[in-house]
Amino acid sequence: MRSSTGNRNTADGEGRERAGPGRDLSALLAGAATGTAACGALLALMDSGSPLRGPCALFFLLAAPALAIAVALRGLDPFGRLIAALAGAVALDMLVAQAMLTVHRWSVTGGIAAVTVLSLLILLATRVRRRAGSRERAPEGSKTGQSFVTAKPTDS
Repeated sequence: MRSSTGNRNTADGEGRERAGPGRDLSALLAGAATGTAACGALLALMDSGSPLRGPCALFFLLAAPALAIAVALRGLDPFGRLIAALAGAVALDMLVAQAMLTVHRWSVTGGIAAVTVLSLLILLATRVRRRAGSRERAPEGSKTGQSFVTAKPTDS
């Protein structure tokens, strides 16, 4: 049976992955975004005079905290996660800027460093929380495939 999108469906209704040039587009876009963000952070930290410094640094300032927040919000549907992550990234950037302006220590390199550290802390906290949660749910020995039997002593 063939659907209107061109994907082949099996008898039980499960679709197969599409073969062709567009199948790895999301990985390519993720790699390009990562490269652009890293380039922006490096250009800003090196105080480069390149015309790409501003746009790439702004992309980094949005992308780094948005990625960290999106990882933390894994349970939401994709569109809600995107909106919440972008809103959280803007809020984090504004909080960093406000804090730096309040203490009269504003600098571009300081802002980039602060956003980087906060984004890494969010990722680290998410990873620690998930690891602790998986330990609490998984019974002991489940990773190795061992099973345990508890025997009660008899009264005879």
